[in-house]
Amino acid sequence: MLEKTTKKQDELAELIGRHAKAKGMNQTAMPSLFMIYHTKPTEPVYRVYKPSLCVIAQGLKEIFLAQERFEYGPADFLISSMHLPVIGQVIQASAEIPYLSLKLEFTQHEILEVLQSADIHISSKENAKRALFVGQMQDSLLDAILRFARLLDDPKEIPFLAPLYKKEILFRLLHGQYGSTLAQIAMEGSSTYRIRETIEQITHHFDQPLRIEELAELANMSISSLHRIFKEVTAMSPIQFQKQLRLQEARRLLMSESADAAEIAFRVGYESASQFNREYSRMFGLPPRADIKRLRERYDVAPTFTGNTPRC
Repeated sequence: MLEKTTKKQDELAELIGRHAKAKGMNQTAMPSLFMIYHTKPTEPVYRVYKPSLCVIAQGLKEIFLAQERFEYGPADFLISSMHLPVIGQVIQASAEIPYLSLKLEFTQHEILEVLQSADIHISSKENAKRALFVGQMQDSLLDAILRFARLLDDPKEIPFLAPLYKKEILFRLLHGQYGSTLAQIAMEGSSTYRIRETIEQITHHFDQPLRIEELAELANMSISSLHRIFKEVTAMSPIQFQKQLRLQEARRLLMSESADAAEIAFRVGYESASQFNREYSRMFGLPPRADIKRLRERYDVAPTFTGNTPRC
C-alpha cells in the first residue's frame, strides 16, 4: 500500500512540475486550481487564504494562523475553510528536490451542493471549530486529486469532467476525519456559518470602522458569544483579524504604488499614522519604508500603479 501511495505522489509531483511554468504560484487552465513550485525555502509570506485544499507532493511547509503553527507535507493535506489571514513559509525545498504543491479553491455553495446531492447528513448544532486544519492524506482522496490534476494533460475534457472530479474531491473530504468541520460553513444556522458571514463582512469592509454590535447582530449572537466563537474559528479576535487584513493590504499597496506610508495608512482605515507605523513594525519586523526597501531590493521590484488590484 505504501509503495502504491508513493507512486501516486511521484505522479502528482511530476504533473505539478510540468504544469508549474515558473517559480511561485501558477494559475492553471482550471480557474480554481493552482500549482506551486519552489527550489529553495522561502521567506515568510503574508496572505489571505481563500477556502481551499492544499496538497504537497514534495517538500514541507509551515503555516501560522495568529500564534498557532501548522506543518504539513506529502502525507497530509491542509484545509482553510474560510478567508483567513495567515503567514506561510516553505521550509523544505532544493533544486534537486523542489517544493511542489497544488491548491484547489472551493466555495460554500460547492460544499452545500455536494452535501445535498450526496445526501450527507451533518448536524448544524456542532460546536464551532478552527477553520484551518491539517488532516492525514487518504488513498481515495489522493486518487481523486490525481484524476482532477490529470485533466491538465487533456484540456478538452476539462469542461465536462472537472466539475465532476472536483465534486468527488469535496465528497471525499466531507466523508473524512474533518468532514463535519468543513460542512459547517454551508450549514445555515450553525455557529460556524454565522461566523463565516461576519468574516466576509470584515473582509469586504476592512477599511471601515469595526462595530462589534453590528457584527453580533449579523451573526445573531451576543457580543460575548461572538468574541468567543470568532476566536475558536480564527484563533484571533475580530479586531485582530481586521488589523491583519489592513496591514497585509497596506504592505501590498506600498510595494505596488509610489505612495507614502501615511497616505496608505488612511486608505486601509487607520486614523493615526503613528499607530499604523507601530503596528506595521510589530507585524513585519521593520517600519514601512525600511520594510518595503528591503523587499524591493530582494525581489528587484519597482513601484507600479496597479489600480484596483484584488485585495485577497
